[in-house]
Amino acid sequence: NLVVRNKAAELCEKYLSKGDKIYVEGRIKSRQWQSEDGSTKHTTEIQVTEFTFLSTKKDSENNKQIPAADVPKNTNFDPENNVLPINDLPF
Repeated sequence: NLVVRNKAAELCEKYLSKGDKIYVEGRIKSRQWQSEDGSTKHTTEIQVTEFTFLSTKKDSENNKQIPAADVPKNTNFDPENNVLPINDLPF
């Protein structure tokens, strides 16, 4: 579980939805409590200090819709002849 506070929490609420990818940095915090039936419960959370939006669910869906034929091929290498271009370095 992630715990985000203050202005960062407002940004996450506004821009994030299920399926979005984010990069998170923070501190791990474990805690325990007594439930109503008397058993002890434990949880571990990440107290978020920094985060970065990586992609949204909409971005992922758009990438799936692009057919493979539209992706440009690497023209610097001819796999059939297994020959490197003249200007390519040998390492």
